[in-house]
Amino acid sequence: AAPPPSAPGEPAPPPQPLQYSLLLQHLVGDKRQPRVWDPAILGGIPCPPKSEEQKMVERVMESCPFKAALACVGGFVLGGAFGIFTAGIDTNVAFDPKDPYRTPTAKEVLKDMGQRGISYAKNFAIVGAMFSCTECMVESYRGKSDWKNSVISGCITGGAIGFRAGLKAGVIGCGGFAAFSAAVDYYLR
Repeated sequence: AAPPPSAPGEPAPPPQPLQYSLLLQHLVGDKRQPRVWDPAILGGIPCPPKSEEQKMVERVMESCPFKAALACVGGFVLGGAFGIFTAGIDTNVAFDPKDPYRTPTAKEVLKDMGQRGISYAKNFAIVGAMFSCTECMVESYRGKSDWKNSVISGCITGGAIGFRAGLKAGVIGCGGFAAFSAAVDYYLR
């Protein structure tokens, strides 16, 4: 459509924009209308609003104390199982240096397995709680939930554990635990 002719002496009207320009402004420019994402429109299952009880349970489960307690219990169980396993395959269980050919009794083996299981369980529980608390604090401080949180908290936890043996061990613990945390986070995400 051609613009209407102008009267003599009047300035010429501006040329009409190309259809491509109008389309581009509609899709990308200031005239673009944001769409509200509604899964029901796309055929998804509509979700009813959450009740106050559900919101409260979510808040509790996302809290730092709950995460720390869960990591502590999980570490205790995993450490106990690992301790019992390592005691079961250890050939020096109830070894008596005075009589190296004596076979240990079942009671001695079970006692050693229990002691080692409890020892590992306590250590794993402490490490799990330390890591979980540190990660939660780092996440709260940064305001983001990404892989960097686990690497930073792994470095802090490993450094704190290793620092008891000296500065070099603390640095090695920081690097090792951070690398392990990065690998675990990479495979879990």
